[in-house]
Amino acid sequence: MRKLSEMVARTGVQVYREIIFVFLLSMISSAVLVPVVLLLPVAFAVIALIVLYVPLCTGVIYACHRKLQGERAGIRAMLAGAGKYYLPSLLFGLVCALFVLILVSSWWYYGSKNGTLYLTLAVFQTYFVAMFFVSQLYVLPLVVQEKAGIFTAMGRSMKLFVAHPMYTLGAFIQAVSMALLLGLTVIGFGCLYLGMLGMFLNQITANVLPGKEDEAGGSENGRLSADASKLFLREG
Repeated sequence: MRKLSEMVARTGVQVYREIIFVFLLSMISSAVLVPVVLLLPVAFAVIALIVLYVPLCTGVIYACHRKLQGERAGIRAMLAGAGKYYLPSLLFGLVCALFVLILVSSWWYYGSKNGTLYLTLAVFQTYFVAMFFVSQLYVLPLVVQEKAGIFTAMGRSMKLFVAHPMYTLGAFIQAVSMALLLGLTVIGFGCLYLGMLGMFLNQITANVLPGKEDEAGGSENGRLSADASKLFLREG
């Protein structure tokens, strides 16, 4: 199993090499967010994200997985992946929405009350929800790479988190930090984030799966990226 720093470097090299691919996937998938964010009320926006955006995210992961394996991939592959894994994506989106609802309702209820006990309960609920999302980092890549059912993937993702807690937490922080940094420029987020995330999630997931460590960088492109990432690490 390779270190997280090497996987971050590999992802950077892959994104640079496949920048047009990353750009197209990110732009097409992010186009769904524009009417959702600007036009829809909150309740309908959440439904649209679950029904449309989460499956598109899975489609991006599928297309990136094919690209990393040296296969041809593009917008058509992304849409095919979104359709192929639509039901698992929908179920996963519903589960995630449920945990977000738990977090919001906890702060709405406990935050309206005075006292250290209520604040402690709200903080605990926040920690619980945060750990859930960290533990589910590998779910969609497992669905794509291992063709696992959604609940099997969720259970296995939790086991991988328990087996590699610091690696998983570090990878989650990297993904969130990348979103925040690109989010400072809305255009950067829309043009790059989801494609970069697809590359990153595929590689960090393959890195923790037994017997798939060598696939973490893809096929021939992955071997070239490994050499480039080693050079990057030495120079850094």
